Amino acid sequence: MRTFLKARVQASVLVAALAIAGSATARDGNYTPVGTWKTIDDASGKPKSLVVITENNGVLQGKIEKLFRAPNEDQNPKCDKCTGANKDQPIIGLVILTGLKKDGDAWTGGEITDPASGKVYKSKAELQEGGTKLQVRGYVGVPMFGRSQTWVRAE
Repeated sequence: MRTFLKARVQASVLVAALAIAGSATARDGNYTPVGTWKTIDDASGKPKSLVVITENNGVLQGKIEKLFRAPNEDQNPKCDKCTGANKDQPIIGLVILTGLKKDGDAWTGGEITDPASGKVYKSKAELQEGGTKLQVRGYVGVPMFGRSQTWVRAE
């Protein structure tokens, strides 16, 4: 009986420790955009890429880590429509999100590159659903004139 009670207390302590660790992770990681995000194709609804967002001195940057492509598609395409330093660079490893800074509940003041068109847009991002989704908006001029995508946390 004592062994059973001891094992039960140990299990309760373990569960409590995991709950505390989980809440710390949610507080420290899931309430910032830092992490790995799955982008979803607007037309098909299927995963398109993995973007890793990092933070350096309060500024966010996002880089394409992986592409989800059909076997008959080029597995390592280049950004042939991009201009400047990104021209003809591999899309895998391409920094597409730059300059976002915390502004209340959102991250604003950044830019996002669309590798398909090569165009660069102003950008902002906002966490949703407890940090499990990230609404990323690219726009010209003011946010009202743009398009949003919802990315899903991959971690």
